[in-house]
Amino acid sequence: MAVLWLIAILAMACIAALRVISFDMEIASSKIHGSRAWQIAEMGIAVGSNPAVKRADPILRQLNRDTGEGFEVRLTTEGARFNLNAILLQDDKALLREIFSLWGLELEDAQAVADALGDWVDADDEVALNGAEKEDYEKAGRVNQPFNRPFYDISEARLVRGMNLVEAVRPDWREWFTVWSGGALDLNEANAEMIAAAAECQLEQADLIPETVRGADGQRDTEDDAPFQNAAAALDLLGIDTEGRPDLARRFTVNDATTRIESIGYAAGAKRKINVIVRNRTGKPALLERTEEIIP
Repeated sequence: MAVLWLIAILAMACIAALRVISFDMEIASSKIHGSRAWQIAEMGIAVGSNPAVKRADPILRQLNRDTGEGFEVRLTTEGARFNLNAILLQDDKALLREIFSLWGLELEDAQAVADALGDWVDADDEVALNGAEKEDYEKAGRVNQPFNRPFYDISEARLVRGMNLVEAVRPDWREWFTVWSGGALDLNEANAEMIAAAAECQLEQADLIPETVRGADGQRDTEDDAPFQNAAAALDLLGIDTEGRPDLARRFTVNDATTRIESIGYAAGAKRKINVIVRNRTGKPALLERTEEIIP
């Protein structure tokens, strides 16, 4: 019996050792494949950074069928998002109130968040009507806030009083804002929901802009695309008088020069994503931001 028990214990020990070895091998393999996926994503960034490469260029999607390795690159403009710093520095809180209200925030809360955002970036300590300055944050146990400067990163906006209310009604609010665009919203790139908020019009009416840009086939980045050459032509389609409503006209532009390059590299099941924001990609490019992400 003792021999049998000893054999059983040794067998269990061997099984446990094999499982540990197998787990270690999986971790090592994952690191190797993950590192390779990073390298391939970097290749995609290099391709996407080339000013000769267009948004619909087939070279942006490559796959080696023998190894299963490849990358997918997406080129977009940062002008497809609202520049939060530009809105606040132009004191266009009405636009922020409109956006927050459309998301479901009560008007009073929308006003308070807009004022608090304005107080965060202005250089003085004067509190807006519903805003928040140093004393308000100190009462909440937060020192050295607000920063009294423009946002360096869009995630900093989470620190502003009331932004938790915004995040509750719109968890993806960061997809609407940037700090890197030229300032105004690019009518050739923005979606209808954003255009409607900025133009103060109905969603169905705003949808005329992206429909026109996509062309007859309804597909973006194809030969029949018809992007607007100036913002006035697009606003005229919406029935907006640029001279009568200069406050609306200044919110828009076309052909923003800030490019977002998203590259996903994959190797043996591992996926890695690199985001790069570049200004003046077709001239003398300047790197503004780089982020990396592991995709499950």
